[in-house]
Amino acid sequence: MRDHTPDFKMHELTAANKALIRLTVQQLLEKLAADGKLTADTLLEFWIEVPGIKRSRGSFRGGFLMPDSFVYISDYFQSDSAVIHLTPGEAYAGGEVSLEKVWDDLLDEFYYQVEIFTSPVSIGKGITLELWAGNRQRPEGEWIYAVDRKIELG
Repeated sequence: MRDHTPDFKMHELTAANKALIRLTVQQLLEKLAADGKLTADTLLEFWIEVPGIKRSRGSFRGGFLMPDSFVYISDYFQSDSAVIHLTPGEAYAGGEVSLEKVWDDLLDEFYYQVEIFTSPVSIGKGITLELWAGNRQRPEGEWIYAVDRKIELG
């Protein structure tokens, strides 16, 4: 069996990039909850464009676009379209868990995924992160409802 694990060195995101990602993710999820669109199938999904690196697949505008990756929001927050404010999900039930702890857990997972996808280059080379939060139609995969934002990491 062939090992398909890429050979890379992890680069931790800078504090400024983490703050930018945190603010962006919070805005997206708060908008989603306020619109009453937070369900069990809601995803936080992202694409990363890394300039200056060529790959046989995924070429995009002089770089390559990493495959989409996602986090189930219901792993962290309640998935009830009637809830308009984010509250800790079932995984945090039974204990006194602050909303800040839930955010930290979600963002730790999210930062880790972004760090994996951005590892081929130094983080200061104009990497673009595009995020969506919403619900996809299955099996077609088109967004039924989504809010999105594109940011450039510095």
